[in-house]
Amino acid sequence: MNHWDQFLGPYKQAVEELKIKLRGMRSQFDLDSAHSPIEFVTGRVKPIASILDKANQKGIPLDRLETEIQDIAGLRMMCQFVDDIKIVVELLRNRNDFEIVEERDYISHKKVSGYRSYHVVIQYPVQTIHGEKKILAEIQIRTLAMNFWATIEHSLNYKYKGQIPDEIRIRLQRAAEAAFRLDEEMSQIRGEIQDAQVFFTFKKELQQESRKLPRHSG
Repeated sequence: MNHWDQFLGPYKQAVEELKIKLRGMRSQFDLDSAHSPIEFVTGRVKPIASILDKANQKGIPLDRLETEIQDIAGLRMMCQFVDDIKIVVELLRNRNDFEIVEERDYISHKKVSGYRSYHVVIQYPVQTIHGEKKILAEIQIRTLAMNFWATIEHSLNYKYKGQIPDEIRIRLQRAAEAAFRLDEEMSQIRGEIQDAQVFFTFKKELQQESRKLPRHSG
């Protein structure tokens, strides 16, 4: 047990530090913008049983866990709209407190299951009593609809031990497409509302300017 506590300690520290930093990004938008692309941030360290299960499935020896399992430290950034994901990814690319080592776009290129999300794998420096230690962490950026689907799919995978019946698998794929269509529809509605706001603001400004013009009597 002491070995696992020592091994996972830096990962727990990284998750806590990254949650504070990523939530700080959200709070800055709250101050400067009417809409924040970041809805909320969560994080966790992968349970020991899950680490061992993944290592066994992928044939990863225990002495290579640090380099071959990228999501022992995991963060999730939730967005309201699909377009927000691009903004968040760009914000992460511009940070200088960690290095991005890999990006995986499962939104443009969904998984066979229907899973959609954008994954950013980073190398994050943790300061320990033994000096700096760079560890891998995975940040998943997704909409609320994508997260709802992924949560249910993960729960069913656990229940059926990875052997989901074909009928349920097909229904899950259909549900994933329905969730994505909902995301697209909400994005279109948002765009129409923004266009309408711009139009009414412009119209109001024109009316105000017209009142300032001198009136000529006949």
